Amino acid sequence: MSEYQQFLAERDQIDFLIQKGFQISQVKEHLDGATVEFVHPKENITETLLIGNANARKYFSSLLIKQKQRRNG
Repeated sequence: MSEYQQFLAERDQIDFLIQKGFQISQVKEHLDGATVEFVHPKENITETLLIGNANARKYFSSLLIKQKQRRNG
């Protein structure tokens, strides 16, 4: 899979969870990328994604910043 295809696949997984109402609750960086934990606030369900692509990591970081701004703003 090309680097761009990997980015698209990981971005789609992130978007799918966000559209279902999940929020990013925890991020753990490691040598393989990042493990991102999502929690659904109403249903108390947790999902975990391994994000290896650098652009996908930038993408979820921007979503995390927006999420924090919404909470504080």
